[in-house]
Amino acid sequence: MSNPFLTATSIPGHGIIHLALLPPSTPRLKTTSYQYPLKLISPAPVRTEDEARHLVHTVYLLTYGGGLVAGDTIDLTVTLEPTTRLILLTQGSTKLFKSPSPHVLSKQCMAVTVAPDSALCYLPDPVQPFEHSCFEQSQTYNITVPAVDSQGTGSLCVLDWVCNGRQANGENWSFLRYGSRNEVHLVMPDQKRKLLLRDNVLLDRNDVPNGIAGRMHELAVFGTLILFGPMFHSLGQFIMAEFKALSRIGGRKWDSGSESGDEEVDAATVRRIKGQRQESVDGVLWSAARIRGCVVVKFGAPELEGGRRWLHSLLVEEGTVVREMGERALLSLR
Repeated sequence: MSNPFLTATSIPGHGIIHLALLPPSTPRLKTTSYQYPLKLISPAPVRTEDEARHLVHTVYLLTYGGGLVAGDTIDLTVTLEPTTRLILLTQGSTKLFKSPSPHVLSKQCMAVTVAPDSALCYLPDPVQPFEHSCFEQSQTYNITVPAVDSQGTGSLCVLDWVCNGRQANGENWSFLRYGSRNEVHLVMPDQKRKLLLRDNVLLDRNDVPNGIAGRMHELAVFGTLILFGPMFHSLGQFIMAEFKALSRIGGRKWDSGSESGDEEVDAATVRRIKGQRQESVDGVLWSAARIRGCVVVKFGAPELEGGRRWLHSLLVEEGTVVREMGERALLSLR
């Protein structure tokens, strides 16, 4: 006698997010499936303020217990069809629990396909590795090149950052291993892939005899922001301009107060001076570079909240993320 019940085909830790475009031109979450320890929550979509036709969907990436136990594996596939917009968020830092052995890793893998004229905004809370944890993750973003000239490529605004652990427990980069790799590929109409960017961060206690903390120069958080595509082009230009305007050795220090007060200073310069002063107070260090159409920002701060405040103010000041994706996109940075 055949079994009348369906056989489960899901694999533990696997998840699928498929944002489809249904007739006439309505984006819908066609698929959101997941298995333990991964959990996906999708609240009602919102519309952007500037163009009511743009419906922005949001999915929260969660883990049961708020983190990953040693040996847990998450494998997430995300697909965005043309003209869709998706925000990926977390509801708190992803905690990495202690591993019994350096050979027992927790892993996380995300593969994203971004169709022409679509956009992904992924601004999560930071990863928080506990003492003696071992973790590796990879994020691969495949940007489909449009076959029609009237379409633009997809757009990305993604953040990858990690903090030094539970400071209240005396932890300070005291995990065993942390690795994170981000790749951005162009997928041609003939399905050939072209690598635009590969960013790899590896912190391994075995490579540092005196401990990882000694090489972090008193930073409590370290992160990477990656921008690509027409939607976030102006944001990339803004960040590069801000980086170019930073004080250099031997250059004029605009916020020193040593200059006479008679000079007229435009509003943009006043805002920049105020921002640089706050960066100095928070101890934020950052740099930016343009690589094959991507803008890559590296930053660090001696306090998590200082880094969070700096990044939030930077994105709010320029305005593209809120204008195109809505205020919900910045929830994890507040």
